[in-house]
Amino acid sequence: MRSLLLRAAPLALLVAACTPASPQSTPPAQPSHTATPTSQAAKCPGYPTPACTGVPKGVRLKTLHPNFYGAYRVTQDGTVLDGVHIPGTLLITAQNVTVRNSQIDGDAKNDYDGKIYPFTISDSTVGPESGCNQSVGIWSAQFTATRVHVRNHSDGFSVSGDNVVIRDSYVMLCSRPGDHSDGIQTVGAGHTLVFDHNTVDQRYAPQHTAPVFLVDPNTGVQVTNNLLIGGTYTIRVRAASGAVVRDNAVVNKSWDYGPSDTDCSKTTWTGNRLVTIDDDYSVTSTVGPLECVG
Repeated sequence: MRSLLLRAAPLALLVAACTPASPQSTPPAQPSHTATPTSQAAKCPGYPTPACTGVPKGVRLKTLHPNFYGAYRVTQDGTVLDGVHIPGTLLITAQNVTVRNSQIDGDAKNDYDGKIYPFTISDSTVGPESGCNQSVGIWSAQFTATRVHVRNHSDGFSVSGDNVVIRDSYVMLCSRPGDHSDGIQTVGAGHTLVFDHNTVDQRYAPQHTAPVFLVDPNTGVQVTNNLLIGGTYTIRVRAASGAVVRDNAVVNKSWDYGPSDTDCSKTTWTGNRLVTIDDDYSVTSTVGPLECVG
């Protein structure tokens, strides 16, 4: 969703009451089980699905209870969260945090008190098992997400800054009345945004904007080799000059108004196509090339 107020609301509620005199530190969590992400990725030779993203099967999760106004806050640089279950929001306020093989029932964010804290997340599930969380799944800048399953959020990823890489991930979106659901969106300027080999399914989010909604002055934008389904317009790229939209598959007639609403004069557009798929997200046919329209 585009509204910064909606994105900021959970954080505002989190800190509005007061600020602790001495914030609790968070020691690195010890993994109870280490999965093999490479073997998980091998299960999915095509586009990402729930079967090859998220917490790998067999991982035993250790629950980390809230320690900061209903959220689990990480404050120690270099913390590794491996094989953990966070039954709410993950708030990252430390440098170079690693999250893997874990389940986060709320959202994961690294924007706090005017600062951005770099982190990576892989082979993890973000979102509740049911219902629809109106917050963004993962945000806001300087993060890398790989083989992540974002579920039951009205927005998958929101980017407000530099250096974001999202690969091999699966996003199933939802919506509530008044939402403007997006798979990935930008809010403000930034540099270097790579969205590569992901699946975004927006068919079950009736209050929607687009699976790809990048309409801010971002440089270094690459949208490549994704499977995209739904939206008012499926691909909406109006970023700074030099954006690349290449080799994406858009499910035919899954949109409301059209497959593309893009600034074609500023965008390198090549190899995109219209397809049909089966229930497992495998491409069953290529309808034809997808031309840039905007």
